[in-house]
Amino acid sequence: MRPSLSLAAAAAVATAPLGYRAGVLPLNAALLLLLAGVVASLAALVWRVVATARRRGPQAGRGWAAAVLLPAGVLAVPVTTLLAGVGAPPIHDVTTDPDDPPRFAAVAPLRAGAPNTLEHGGPQLAAAQRAAYPDLVPLDVGSPAPDVLEAARAVAAELGWEIVAVDPAQGLLEATATTFWFGFKDDVAVRVRPSASGGAVVDVRSVSRVGVGDLGANAARIQAFLARLRAALSG
Repeated sequence: MRPSLSLAAAAAVATAPLGYRAGVLPLNAALLLLLAGVVASLAALVWRVVATARRRGPQAGRGWAAAVLLPAGVLAVPVTTLLAGVGAPPIHDVTTDPDDPPRFAAVAPLRAGAPNTLEHGGPQLAAAQRAAYPDLVPLDVGSPAPDVLEAARAVAAELGWEIVAVDPAQGLLEATATTFWFGFKDDVAVRVRPSASGGAVVDVRSVSRVGVGDLGANAARIQAFLARLRAALSG
Protein backbone atom coordinates (compact mmCIF):
# COMPACT_ATOMS: atom_id res chain seq x y z
CA MET A 1 0.00 0.00 0.00
CA ARG A 2 1.53 3.33 -1.04
CA PRO A 3 1.06 6.95 0.00
CA SER A 4 -0.90 7.40 -3.22
CA LEU A 5 -3.84 5.68 -1.52
CA SER A 6 -3.83 8.34 1.18
CA LEU A 7 -3.77 11.06 -1.48
CA ALA A 8 -6.63 9.47 -3.40
CA ALA A 9 -8.64 9.10 -0.20
CA ALA A 10 -8.02 12.73 0.72
CA ALA A 11 -9.13 13.82 -2.74
CA ALA A 12 -12.35 11.80 -2.41
CA VAL A 13 -13.19 13.26 1.00
CA ALA A 14 -12.53 16.79 -0.27
CA THR A 15 -14.38 16.31 -3.57
CA ALA A 16 -17.55 14.89 -2.01
CA PRO A 17 -18.73 18.05 -0.19
CA LEU A 18 -17.34 20.40 -2.83
CA GLY A 19 -19.10 18.48 -5.60
CA TYR A 20 -22.39 18.53 -3.72
CA ARG A 21 -22.16 22.22 -2.90
CA ALA A 22 -21.38 23.03 -6.54
CA GLY A 23 -24.35 20.99 -7.73
CA VAL A 24 -22.11 18.60 -9.67
CA LEU A 25 -22.77 15.57 -7.46
CA PRO A 26 -26.19 14.48 -6.18
CA LEU A 27 -26.32 13.85 -2.46
CA ASN A 28 -26.27 10.06 -2.67
CA ALA A 29 -23.23 10.07 -4.95
CA ALA A 30 -21.44 12.58 -2.71
CA LEU A 31 -22.09 10.47 0.37
CA LEU A 32 -20.85 7.33 -1.36
CA LEU A 33 -17.69 9.11 -2.46
CA LEU A 34 -17.18 10.38 1.08
CA LEU A 35 -17.65 6.89 2.49
CA ALA A 36 -15.12 5.47 0.03
CA GLY A 37 -12.61 8.15 1.01
CA VAL A 38 -13.11 7.53 4.72
CA VAL A 39 -12.71 3.76 4.34
CA ALA A 40 -9.59 4.19 2.23
CA SER A 41 -8.11 6.67 4.71
CA LEU A 42 -8.79 4.31 7.59
CA ALA A 43 -7.16 1.43 5.72
CA ALA A 44 -4.10 3.54 4.90
CA LEU A 45 -3.80 4.69 8.50
CA VAL A 46 -4.04 1.19 9.96
CA TRP A 47 -1.56 -0.22 7.44
CA ARG A 48 1.01 2.50 8.11
CA VAL A 49 0.72 2.18 11.89
CA VAL A 50 1.25 -1.58 11.67
CA ALA A 51 4.09 -1.24 9.17
CA THR A 52 5.84 1.42 11.23
CA ALA A 53 5.51 -0.61 14.41
CA ARG A 54 7.38 -3.47 12.73
CA ARG A 55 10.27 -1.36 11.53
CA ARG A 56 13.40 -0.41 13.39
CA GLY A 57 15.88 2.39 12.97
CA PRO A 58 15.67 5.45 10.70
CA GLN A 59 13.27 3.73 8.28
CA ALA A 60 10.58 3.67 10.95
CA GLY A 61 9.73 7.31 10.37
CA ARG A 62 10.08 7.37 6.59
CA GLY A 63 6.89 8.51 4.87
CA TRP A 64 5.17 9.15 8.20
CA ALA A 65 3.73 12.53 7.27
CA ALA A 66 2.17 11.32 4.03
CA ALA A 67 1.07 7.90 5.21
CA VAL A 68 -0.09 8.63 8.77
CA LEU A 69 -0.70 12.33 9.27
CA LEU A 70 -2.56 12.71 5.97
CA PRO A 71 -5.14 9.93 6.51
CA ALA A 72 -5.51 10.94 10.16
CA GLY A 73 -6.22 14.51 9.09
CA VAL A 74 -8.66 13.35 6.43
CA LEU A 75 -10.58 11.33 9.03
CA ALA A 76 -10.71 14.19 11.52
CA VAL A 77 -13.70 16.09 10.10
CA PRO A 78 -16.04 13.17 9.29
CA VAL A 79 -15.22 11.33 12.51
CA THR A 80 -15.68 14.47 14.61
CA THR A 81 -19.00 15.16 12.90
CA LEU A 82 -20.24 11.62 13.51
CA LEU A 83 -19.11 11.59 17.13
CA ALA A 84 -20.92 14.87 17.75
CA GLY A 85 -24.13 13.20 16.59
CA VAL A 86 -23.80 10.02 18.64
CA GLY A 87 -27.09 9.42 20.42
CA ALA A 88 -29.02 11.93 18.31
CA PRO A 89 -32.45 10.66 17.23
CA PRO A 90 -33.27 10.20 13.52
CA ILE A 91 -35.15 13.50 13.29
CA HIS A 92 -34.51 16.70 11.35
CA ASP A 93 -37.17 19.06 12.75
CA VAL A 94 -36.39 20.47 16.20
CA THR A 95 -38.08 23.23 18.18
CA THR A 96 -38.35 24.69 21.66
CA ASP A 97 -42.15 24.24 21.48
CA PRO A 98 -43.06 20.84 20.01
CA ASP A 99 -46.74 21.33 20.90
CA ASP A 100 -47.05 24.63 19.02
CA PRO A 101 -43.96 24.99 16.80
CA PRO A 102 -43.20 28.29 15.07
CA ARG A 103 -44.55 28.38 11.53
CA PHE A 104 -42.73 29.32 8.35
CA ALA A 105 -44.09 31.64 5.68
CA ALA A 106 -41.42 33.40 3.62
CA VAL A 107 -39.08 30.41 3.72
CA ALA A 108 -41.61 27.97 2.28
CA PRO A 109 -41.08 28.85 -1.43
CA LEU A 110 -37.32 28.45 -1.00
CA ARG A 111 -37.82 24.80 -0.08
CA ALA A 112 -39.61 23.89 -3.31
CA GLY A 113 -38.49 20.39 -4.26
CA ALA A 114 -36.74 19.74 -0.95
CA PRO A 115 -37.17 16.15 0.30
CA ASN A 116 -38.23 17.32 3.77
CA THR A 117 -41.41 19.32 4.22
CA LEU A 118 -42.25 21.93 6.85
CA GLU A 119 -45.11 19.87 8.25
CA HIS A 120 -44.37 19.06 11.88
CA GLY A 121 -44.43 15.40 12.83
CA GLY A 122 -46.86 15.87 15.69
CA PRO A 123 -46.87 13.96 19.01
CA GLN A 124 -44.53 11.22 17.81
CA LEU A 125 -41.85 13.72 16.78
CA ALA A 126 -42.42 15.75 19.94
CA ALA A 127 -41.86 12.67 22.10
CA ALA A 128 -38.66 11.74 20.28
CA GLN A 129 -37.33 15.27 20.61
CA ARG A 130 -38.15 15.59 24.31
CA ALA A 131 -36.44 12.29 25.04
CA ALA A 132 -33.28 13.41 23.23
CA TYR A 133 -33.23 17.11 24.16
CA PRO A 134 -35.11 17.62 27.44
CA ASP A 135 -33.34 20.94 28.07
CA LEU A 136 -34.50 22.50 24.81
CA VAL A 137 -37.15 24.91 26.09
CA PRO A 138 -38.42 28.43 25.30
CA LEU A 139 -36.38 31.42 26.44
CA ASP A 140 -38.24 33.75 28.81
CA VAL A 141 -36.69 37.23 28.99
CA GLY A 142 -37.59 40.50 30.63
CA SER A 143 -37.09 42.71 27.58
CA PRO A 144 -40.10 43.82 25.50
CA ALA A 145 -40.89 41.73 22.43
CA PRO A 146 -39.90 44.32 19.77
CA ASP A 147 -36.45 44.71 21.33
CA VAL A 148 -36.04 40.96 21.56
CA LEU A 149 -36.94 40.48 17.91
CA GLU A 150 -34.39 43.09 16.87
CA ALA A 151 -31.77 41.41 19.04
CA ALA A 152 -32.68 38.07 17.46
CA ARG A 153 -32.07 39.56 14.03
CA ALA A 154 -28.63 40.78 15.10
CA VAL A 155 -27.68 37.41 16.61
CA ALA A 156 -28.85 35.54 13.51
CA ALA A 157 -26.67 37.79 11.35
CA GLU A 158 -23.69 37.24 13.67
CA LEU A 159 -24.12 33.49 13.27
CA GLY A 160 -23.95 33.87 9.51
CA TRP A 161 -27.58 33.00 8.81
CA GLU A 162 -29.23 34.43 5.73
CA ILE A 163 -32.16 36.55 6.93
CA VAL A 164 -35.13 35.71 4.73
CA ALA A 165 -37.81 37.82 6.42
CA VAL A 166 -38.64 39.67 9.62
CA ASP A 167 -42.30 40.30 10.47
CA PRO A 168 -42.60 42.58 13.54
CA ALA A 169 -46.40 42.30 13.51
CA GLN A 170 -46.16 38.51 13.88
CA GLY A 171 -43.01 38.61 15.97
CA LEU A 172 -41.40 36.24 13.49
CA LEU A 173 -37.94 36.00 11.98
CA GLU A 174 -37.15 33.49 9.25
CA ALA A 175 -33.63 32.63 8.14
CA THR A 176 -31.54 29.97 6.45
CA ALA A 177 -28.40 28.50 7.96
CA THR A 178 -25.82 26.77 5.77
CA THR A 179 -23.72 24.02 7.31
CA PHE A 180 -19.94 24.32 7.20
CA TRP A 181 -19.02 21.10 5.47
CA PHE A 182 -21.54 19.95 2.88
CA GLY A 183 -23.38 23.25 2.73
CA PHE A 184 -26.71 21.75 3.76
CA LYS A 185 -29.52 24.30 4.03
CA ASP A 186 -31.46 24.31 7.31
CA ASP A 187 -34.28 26.79 7.80
CA VAL A 188 -34.89 28.55 11.09
CA ALA A 189 -37.95 30.34 12.48
CA VAL A 190 -37.66 32.53 15.58
CA ARG A 191 -40.94 33.49 17.22
CA VAL A 192 -41.12 36.25 19.83
CA ARG A 193 -44.31 36.65 21.85
CA PRO A 194 -45.09 39.10 24.67
CA SER A 195 -45.26 37.45 28.07
CA ALA A 196 -47.73 38.18 30.90
CA SER A 197 -44.91 39.79 32.90
CA GLY A 198 -44.22 42.40 30.23
CA GLY A 199 -41.22 40.60 28.80
CA ALA A 200 -41.12 38.10 25.95
CA VAL A 201 -41.00 34.39 25.26
CA VAL A 202 -38.73 33.23 22.44
CA ASP A 203 -39.28 29.98 20.55
CA VAL A 204 -37.03 28.66 17.82
CA ARG A 205 -37.50 25.96 15.21
CA SER A 206 -34.82 24.57 12.90
CA VAL A 207 -35.68 22.22 10.03
CA SER A 208 -33.28 20.51 7.61
CA ARG A 209 -34.15 20.45 3.93
CA VAL A 210 -32.52 17.05 3.36
CA GLY A 211 -31.76 14.02 5.48
CA VAL A 212 -33.78 11.82 7.80
CA GLY A 213 -31.55 12.65 10.76
CA ASP A 214 -29.42 15.72 11.41
CA LEU A 215 -26.74 14.32 13.78
CA GLY A 216 -27.93 16.78 16.39
CA ALA A 217 -27.18 19.84 14.24
CA ASN A 218 -30.57 21.53 14.59
CA ALA A 219 -30.68 21.22 18.38
CA ALA A 220 -27.11 22.50 18.65
CA ARG A 221 -27.98 25.45 16.41
CA ILE A 222 -30.98 26.41 18.55
CA GLN A 223 -29.00 26.12 21.77
CA ALA A 224 -26.18 28.28 20.38
CA PHE A 225 -28.66 30.90 19.17
CA LEU A 226 -30.51 31.09 22.48
CA ALA A 227 -27.26 31.33 24.44
CA ARG A 228 -26.09 34.26 22.31
CA LEU A 229 -29.48 35.94 22.46
CA ARG A 230 -29.58 35.61 26.24
CA ALA A 231 -26.10 37.11 26.49
CA ALA A 232 -27.01 39.96 24.12
CA LEU A 233 -30.11 40.87 26.12
CA SER A 234 -28.35 40.72 29.47
CA GLY A 235 -25.28 42.65 28.35
